[in-house]
Amino acid sequence: MLTLNVIKENPEEVIARLTKKHFDGREPIEKIIDLDKTRRAAQAEVDKNLAEVNALSKSIGMLMKEGKKEEAESAKARVAELKEQNKKDEAAMKDAENEMTQLLYTIPNLPHESVPEGRVAEDNVIEREGGPMPHLLPDALPHWDIAKKFDLIDFELGVKITGAGFPVYKGKGARLQRALINFFLDNARDAGYLEVQPPYVVNEASGYGTGQLPDKEGQMYHCTEDNLYLIPTAEVPVTNIYRDVILSEKELPIKNTAYSACFRREAGSYGKDVRGLNRLHQFDKVEVVRIANPKDSYKDLDEMVNYVQSLVEKLELPWRILRLCGGDMSFTSALTFDFEVYSAAQKRWLEVSSVSNFESYQANRLKCRYRDEESKKTQLAHTLNGSALALPRIVAALLENHQLEDGRVRIPAALVPYTGFEYID
Repeated sequence: MLTLNVIKENPEEVIARLTKKHFDGREPIEKIIDLDKTRRAAQAEVDKNLAEVNALSKSIGMLMKEGKKEEAESAKARVAELKEQNKKDEAAMKDAENEMTQLLYTIPNLPHESVPEGRVAEDNVIEREGGPMPHLLPDALPHWDIAKKFDLIDFELGVKITGAGFPVYKGKGARLQRALINFFLDNARDAGYLEVQPPYVVNEASGYGTGQLPDKEGQMYHCTEDNLYLIPTAEVPVTNIYRDVILSEKELPIKNTAYSACFRREAGSYGKDVRGLNRLHQFDKVEVVRIANPKDSYKDLDEMVNYVQSLVEKLELPWRILRLCGGDMSFTSALTFDFEVYSAAQKRWLEVSSVSNFESYQANRLKCRYRDEESKKTQLAHTLNGSALALPRIVAALLENHQLEDGRVRIPAALVPYTGFEYID
């Protein structure tokens, strides 16, 4: 969440910047400032009363020794009165602080100055693109038909076992999944990321820490009896490793990678955009996460974008990078680049990765700080994360774009050591 200092220093600028995300921040920002004044006024009264209580408490003993019992009793009565008043002031202070925190949770992150104007995905800006654009025969198949032809993925069986959006991978389809996971993890480790294996369920504090709560609770599977949530991405547990942690400046940047299954309710999804592997409730993904020094975080973001580009290039897929406009960005992001690969059989672009810098927004929720070497003071770190990569649409593009005239599907050379086969046939 935004820090109170950022809001107080220039509220009009904060309100103006939030309009790029099409968020009207005037009412909550003004309310937060008023609540802060209430909180500080109550704190001042508490501090003043405590000072008087301390002075009176010291005088009571002296008055009793001097035989001034009436004055001592009067001082005791005043102490009791001040303590009772302090209970009311402390309650008012706590109420103001709690209301202020709840309001802060409702305000999205400020967009970076380079975020383009726009409301919808069509307003995103193409940064760059590349990769070989396949030229398929007119009778080329979409991935759901290829999956059925070679018995790679059984969507109907998944419906029987669980429901729509929970496919069953079989044979070479399952081996391709496992190959991609290992391929992505090995590449991440080679790029300096430490592999971790996180839990697939998190508590409420973790959800608040990375901003899934209270903004996205409708998209998460909730285990109500234990008040735990199935993770929508490994970003949540991995970033929460650093909740309530003070790092040394020398440790930054911290680079972690993790494979996990991901669970998303995707309420309201329907139509061609959800057919086959296009949109699932459970899918596999390898995530990369960084905890960065604020002065270096945008350099880190560029490195992460270039890294994800290297992955899609190794998979020989046509790709493009989009700089998301204000209206298409996530609640928590300051700047996001989306990666899309082209689906030749579907004749459309499929999103396979989002790489984002959250600046100090998540870190403030997490209380993730580092100690500055020069000043020795603690400061909020910056957090970044990216999909590297999400598997379903990568699999869809691989099956569709690499199908050959004889009907087989070619496996990219970089992936063959992981699959153990060159073709799906």
